[in-house]
Amino acid sequence: MGQKGFLGALFDLSFSEFITGKLIKFLYILLLIVLVIGYLGVVIAGFSNSALQGLLMMFIIGPIGVLLYLIMIRVYLEIIMVIFRIEENTRK
Repeated sequence: MGQKGFLGALFDLSFSEFITGKLIKFLYILLLIVLVIGYLGVVIAGFSNSALQGLLMMFIIGPIGVLLYLIMIRVYLEIIMVIFRIEENTRK
């Protein structure tokens, strides 16, 4: 079976082609953007309460939270890719 491209795979009613592998990079970048926006929101909320809480959110709590969420996002997306690679290898 040949590669159909993104639109061909999107409208493949037999589901012989998967779009997840093509979308995973876009999804990762989109989730990174959402994570940064969330971080900025937490920092702004911290500064709206007090300067000390804002600084804690900006330099300690925020970066730790971002790092933990980034690890979880990356592991989850890698698990999805592993499942699709297993499918590709068993198809061969």
